[in-house]
Amino acid sequence: MTSRVFRLHSTLELPLEDVYEYFEDPDLPVEMEDIDITRRNNTLIISAVAADESMSKYTPTAQLKASITENRVYEEEPEDRPGGPGGGSGGGGPQWGTLEEEEEEIESELVEYACFKGDRETVLQNTALQYPMFEVLCGIAEIAEKGTLTAVVAVDGELHATRIVDGEDRPASVNVVEEPKEDDGANGVNWRDNKFISD
Repeated sequence: MTSRVFRLHSTLELPLEDVYEYFEDPDLPVEMEDIDITRRNNTLIISAVAADESMSKYTPTAQLKASITENRVYEEEPEDRPGGPGGGSGGGGPQWGTLEEEEEEIESELVEYACFKGDRETVLQNTALQYPMFEVLCGIAEIAEKGTLTAVVAVDGELHATRIVDGEDRPASVNVVEEPKEDDGANGVNWRDNKFISD
């Protein structure tokens, strides 16, 4: 396959449980037979298992890397409760005792989140099966309620842009810009010919 991933940036966050659920019955690209999921402390590694048996078992295949964090999730937002910033409790003075009691009543739980954050080298590693694993990452992006995935890829020699925001595909285009020229630093200090430095 001639497809490649040139640029990638991700800020995706989703519950770890959703990631595991997604891979219970994934629709994997044909180049991948399966995936391996490994957790090492607070890091989640999702590795591609090649369908091509001629590929050496020692060839490092593409992997997705996510950090795992714990976030407290509330049953209802504190602002929505009676007496909170969004609702009045009647009297003109502060109701400290009442607010503390209501805060304690709000049910919450700690939820582990998988955070696919960073550029290509951080999130999508190794070149073998890199593009199929990118397609897997796009599938994860489509179930993530929070975060953005942007990328520039080449498919059969043509450049394509991808942009998925909060689980939705968005229009994207590739812009070609001129690289900075070497003489752009001409305004800097020329250390070789500087009258303030003596030989």
